[in-house]
Amino acid sequence: MTGASGELVLAEHRGPVLVLTFNRPATLNAWTDALEDGYFALLDAAEDDPDVRAVVVTGAGRGFCSGADLQLLRSVREIDEASAADTARRRPRDLPLTLRKPLIGAVNGVAAGLGMVKALYCDLRFGSPSARFTTAFAQRGLIAEYGISWLLPRLVGHSRAMALLLSSRMVDADEALRIGLLDHLIPTGSVVDAAVAYAADLAARCSPGSMATIESRLHHDADGTYADSVTRAESLMLQAFHGRCRRRRGRPPREAPTEFSSPTPVRSSDVPVRDVGSRQEVPGGPAGVHGLAHLPRRVGLPRADARLR
Repeated sequence: MTGASGELVLAEHRGPVLVLTFNRPATLNAWTDALEDGYFALLDAAEDDPDVRAVVVTGAGRGFCSGADLQLLRSVREIDEASAADTARRRPRDLPLTLRKPLIGAVNGVAAGLGMVKALYCDLRFGSPSARFTTAFAQRGLIAEYGISWLLPRLVGHSRAMALLLSSRMVDADEALRIGLLDHLIPTGSVVDAAVAYAADLAARCSPGSMATIESRLHHDADGTYADSVTRAESLMLQAFHGRCRRRRGRPPREAPTEFSSPTPVRSSDVPVRDVGSRQEVPGGPAGVHGLAHLPRRVGLPRADARLR
C-alpha cells in the first residue's frame, strides 16, 4: 500500500485493481475537503492509467465513512454562518459518477450521511456483516444532499427512500442487502478481498471499452425513452463492430481478441465511450481538472439475492 499512515487516502495496486482506502479511522473516516481532494485526485489518476481496470474503495478501521466532519466545520465557521462560497468545490462532489471504469464499494462499517452518498456513487457495493447505512441528514437539521434524493429512490423505491430520508434510521447489513443498498453481503472473510476478486474478474474477462460504453448508456438511459435507448444502442453497436474489424485486420487467425487487453480509450479519443454533454474548464482550476455541464447518473445494477461465500 502506497502512502504513509498519516495520508488521508491510501492507494494500493492489486494487479489491475486499484484499492483506495479512506484513512481517518479515529473519526470513522469522517469526510473533509482535504480527504475529498486526495480521493478525487486518485480517481482522476486512475481514469487515465491504462494499467488500472477497476477501482475498489473502502474505509480504514471500523467504518466506511461517518459523513461530513461537523466538528471540523464548526472549528472553521459556525454552520449557521456558512455561505455558498464555503460549500463551493473546484471539482463537483459527485465526480466519482464520471469514472469510466468500474467503481466498487467495499462497505466495512457505517456509511452515514455524506458517507452513504459516497457509497451510492459506486457502481456496486459489497458489504461486511458490520456494514450499516443511515441518511442522517434530517437528524442533523440538513437536507438530502449531493443527489441522494435522485439516487436512493432508484435503488430502493420511492416510498422506502422517503422513509429512510425522513427517519434517518440505521439500516443493518441484512436489510441493506434485501432492499438493494448492498449488492453482495460477505458473511465471512475480507469484504475488500471479495470486492477485489470481483473487480479482477471484470478486468480479466471484460473489454474496458465495452464496460465504459455500457456505464455511459446506463447513466443516460435512466432518464430517456426506450426508443431513444434503442436508437443510440444501434449506432454504438455498429461502431463497436467496425472497431473490432479494424483491430482484427492483419492479425493471425488464432490470436486472442485485442479489445480485452486494450485500455479504456483516453478521454480525448473519438471512441464513443462517454456522452455526458460539454465539458467546461473550471475557472482558476489546475490543468486537467474539469467541471461537467451535464453529469451522468448511475443507477443501481441488478443485485444478487444470494450471499457470496
